[in-house]
Amino acid sequence: FLPSLPENKILVAQSPLLTVANKNATLVCNYTYNGTGKEFRASLHKGTDSAVEVCFISWNLTKVSSNSNKEFNCHGMHDKDKVIFNLWNMSASQTDIYFCKIEAMYPPPYVYNEKSNGTVIHVKETPIQTQEPQSTIPLWITVAVTGVLAFYSMLVTAVFINYWQKSKKSIYHQSDYMNMTPRHPPYQKNKGYPSYAPTRDYTAYRS
Repeated sequence: FLPSLPENKILVAQSPLLTVANKNATLVCNYTYNGTGKEFRASLHKGTDSAVEVCFISWNLTKVSSNSNKEFNCHGMHDKDKVIFNLWNMSASQTDIYFCKIEAMYPPPYVYNEKSNGTVIHVKETPIQTQEPQSTIPLWITVAVTGVLAFYSMLVTAVFINYWQKSKKSIYHQSDYMNMTPRHPPYQKNKGYPSYAPTRDYTAYRS
């Protein structure tokens, strides 16, 4: 509610709270002015002391211009008896109180509004959503490959066990048929008498 004012006075009204969940905010500055000004400037300020000018818009009967602080994404628009400031890509660190300032620049006398109660813009943190990576391989292919690998593993194991059993039997049979015939020692070869024949005593035949 904006009451009637004496001449060359400006009064501004703002919403007390603005909650931002999607990083975008629209702040409306309603004002009343009954002076003779033809050139105006409206600006948005941040902080309890209005130390930071976020953006501004100026207009007269033929021209409108707008500019923004490099740390903000802000654009101002003028409509009848109100100025609209659109802000986007806001971060939680930009949560603060914001004030609208309306100035009658020309012709004299220069006037501006008394400080309003301001609007607290509360920018909520955007939760980071993490999605688990989804497999691009269909489930049936995974099951089929797993089955083939399991079958191949069992087949290799069976072949190995069969080969091991056959090798074991072969070694057992070879040990049963070993040649048990004794051999002469090497040093007894090429002698003229049997290896174990006793030596004759010819003295027994002498008479």
